[in-house]
Amino acid sequence: MENTYPDGDNYVCADCGHEWPMVAAAKADDDGERIVKDSNGNVLADGDAVVLIKDLKVKGSSTTLKMGTKVKSIRLVGGDHEVDCKMDAGSFMLKACFLKKV
Repeated sequence: MENTYPDGDNYVCADCGHEWPMVAAAKADDDGERIVKDSNGNVLADGDAVVLIKDLKVKGSSTTLKMGTKVKSIRLVGGDHEVDCKMDAGSFMLKACFLKKV
């Protein structure tokens, strides 16, 4: 409509009160799926194998996931921890920035 105005990081419609972001929230490919990239910028997909690039302490446990540990058959999920995987130490949700595609 004609009566829109910027308010902080959003545009606001004065007629209906609807708000929407000025900048797109997340990158998406042609299918509308979220693109997840590893620490080197390689695009990750379900079923890929990755390697940890840093020792990661497991919150609430004395377990540490060691750098260089290979993880097979990852699964991409939504949220800030984009990668769901199973390892010898158990099932974990990891951030893609701590992974490198093999």
